[in-house]
Amino acid sequence: MSPRVKRVVLASLLLLAAAVMLSPVVWLAIQSALGNGSALRTPPVWFTTHPTTQNYREVNSLIPFFTFLWNSVKITTIVTVGAVTTSALAAYAFARLEFPYKKTLFIVLLCAMMVPNQVTAAPTYVMMNRLHLTGTQTAVWLPGLVNVFGIFLLRQFFQGVPRDLEEAAKLDGCGTLEILWRIILPLSKSALAALAILVGTATWNDYFWPSIYLNNRNEMTLPVGLITLQGLYKQGSPVVMFAAVTMTVVPLFVVFLFAQRAMTESLTMTGFK
Repeated sequence: MSPRVKRVVLASLLLLAAAVMLSPVVWLAIQSALGNGSALRTPPVWFTTHPTTQNYREVNSLIPFFTFLWNSVKITTIVTVGAVTTSALAAYAFARLEFPYKKTLFIVLLCAMMVPNQVTAAPTYVMMNRLHLTGTQTAVWLPGLVNVFGIFLLRQFFQGVPRDLEEAAKLDGCGTLEILWRIILPLSKSALAALAILVGTATWNDYFWPSIYLNNRNEMTLPVGLITLQGLYKQGSPVVMFAAVTMTVVPLFVVFLFAQRAMTESLTMTGFK
């Protein structure tokens, strides 16, 4: 098989895989533009000549969608910035500094990665209740400021940075934090970007923690707020739900379009490292 034929076959397989992966999103967007009588048909409807925006108008009339959107953006930004900052500081300490029980503490952190959220939900709730934070957004983003996986990821990356650069910086009079800021972090942009993408996406889509702490509608995030569209007895319109979910996906899709190259390069470089 010639190289040209191989490229054609590979491109065809990739296009087929992309079509399969995008088909649920396309179906969701089409269903959101249909009326109640035309949606959820078998076989599914993949094209319509009479789309409607009524479902999107109903979303804004039934729930404060843009309030939910702002809450999700705010919490995602706080958690992402906080987690990347604390992970960088802790990772540098584990990668370069010497202190008592360093290896033991790192092993304890790794063990924490094996504990699911459901196990820590009860003690975390008790702690937040004693701090009088239940029902507030602080209870959602505060535990997310420390990310064990982020510490592990950045520690492994920092260990690959040549120590000669740090020694040269020390000779120039740089302190520990200055070395981290001027030497380590600029050389670790790909790892920092990858961590920010992973943490940001997970926080944006998180339903578990917000559903525990957020009962006030004005404090809810998108994943929790969209559930209220179903109604008390789950009698809500499916097409309105589809419209709301489509509106939720759009911000992530726009971010991906503008940051596609940076995302791909950061995740690839981190994987190679």
